[in-house]
Amino acid sequence: MSSRTKARPQPGRPRTGARVAAVQALFNAEMSGESVETVLDQFVRHRLGPLPGSDGFEDGRVEEADVPLFTRIVRGAATEPARLDDAIARHFTGGWTLARLDPVVRAILRAAASELRDPDGPPARVVIKEYMDVAHGFFSGEEPRFCNGVMDAVARALRPRDFEG
Repeated sequence: MSSRTKARPQPGRPRTGARVAAVQALFNAEMSGESVETVLDQFVRHRLGPLPGSDGFEDGRVEEADVPLFTRIVRGAATEPARLDDAIARHFTGGWTLARLDPVVRAILRAAASELRDPDGPPARVVIKEYMDVAHGFFSGEEPRFCNGVMDAVARALRPRDFEG
């Protein structure tokens, strides 16, 4: 999997901005080895919100982001990560493993599963659609389709009521 692009949430969509930032933060934490709390602090202080005189996307900056949602997603993904990864990986086919995935795809799936694990969160279909927008922002190849299939399977396992009727 390859063909990454830069994700840019549309203006006026702070919940989407929170999801883009959460994916970036999870990626950053994995690549740097820093704690989730350290990465959260860095993002809140330096990567969320507009910079005067800029379009807000330099160096991965997210101009509009719902900060409470952002922190809830990232902390949720860091809570019982082995259980979360298992909930994701059990829906892979064709010999795929989490380790084999592009790290951004891994971050997208972990962020989505974090939200889907919350039974009081937004409807599963909304979560999937939002992360599909995020995936399309990062990738122009087959990665969004792969993410969609895995997220749908995870959502049906974690939130079967959202798919009744």
